[in-house]
Amino acid sequence: MTFDLITMGRVSVDVYPDQVGTPLEDVESFGKYLGGSPTNVAVAAARYGRSAAVITRTGEDPFGRFVHKALRGYGVDDRYVTAVPGLPTPLAFCEIFPPDDFPLYFYRYPKAPDLEIRPDELDLDAIRSARIAWATVTGLSQEPSREATLTALGEHPGQTVIDLDYRPMLWEDPSEAPHWAGLALERATVAVGNLEECEVAVGEREPHAAARAILARGPELAIVKMGPEGVLAATADEVVEVPPVKVDVVNGLGAGDAFGGAVCHGLLAGWGLRRLIEFAGAAGAIVASRIACSDAMPTQDEVDELLKEPR
Repeated sequence: MTFDLITMGRVSVDVYPDQVGTPLEDVESFGKYLGGSPTNVAVAAARYGRSAAVITRTGEDPFGRFVHKALRGYGVDDRYVTAVPGLPTPLAFCEIFPPDDFPLYFYRYPKAPDLEIRPDELDLDAIRSARIAWATVTGLSQEPSREATLTALGEHPGQTVIDLDYRPMLWEDPSEAPHWAGLALERATVAVGNLEECEVAVGEREPHAAARAILARGPELAIVKMGPEGVLAATADEVVEVPPVKVDVVNGLGAGDAFGGAVCHGLLAGWGLRRLIEFAGAAGAIVASRIACSDAMPTQDEVDELLKEPR
């Protein structure tokens, strides 16, 4: 089977409080959701009718079984999700303090099984044939996932996206991140990141300078998320700036993953740059207005309806 999208990297079970504005120690009930950035991106793409698969690893435990069940329920192929005996499936807890404070607590100890993705276990034929391959900088934080991530990006002959996805707490030595992110950029045709992530990857925080620095490393498209200022996207011939779509924010944690899945959908559809970024921004806004991440991913009709609303 040829997939529209194969993503690779982090997976978790997100445990989010039902009580908004409440510290974790006082929360009385939680919801359980599929999580992990590249996993959520695959779910988002599947919502648009794209064939998607994710390469990741779980624990050999009930939460691992939940990951498989949830992926299948969202229409994402789970054949490349395998268990690592002896390591638990990761959990991620958050606190929800709208509009802009969402502390996140990762339980990925003693080591996350998704960092045990091995190069010799990759289905390189499936990766090469996928229309888009998506990987993350977090996948570069430890071996053997680091080598597997660079191998997958290097083997793909077409569109490859590197999500700059920098979480310093997930690196044993965060000072190594710029080096490995730079190697991934050399193997990618598209790079997506916020201002902090761009600064880590290319040493530039000013959006236009960051985009130019990314393009100089090899990608054909640089997408710089500027928070409340919106999104800047640049190629060698075009620069587009799109303001944010205003919504009442409930939980901003899944917005970037919704944005990423929408970017893949737009790339696959062959949209122009402005249409692609406007659609992706609206998709992210919809998810920011909801508590969950994977379960909140919108359909194309929902995004198009939001874009029709007067601003």
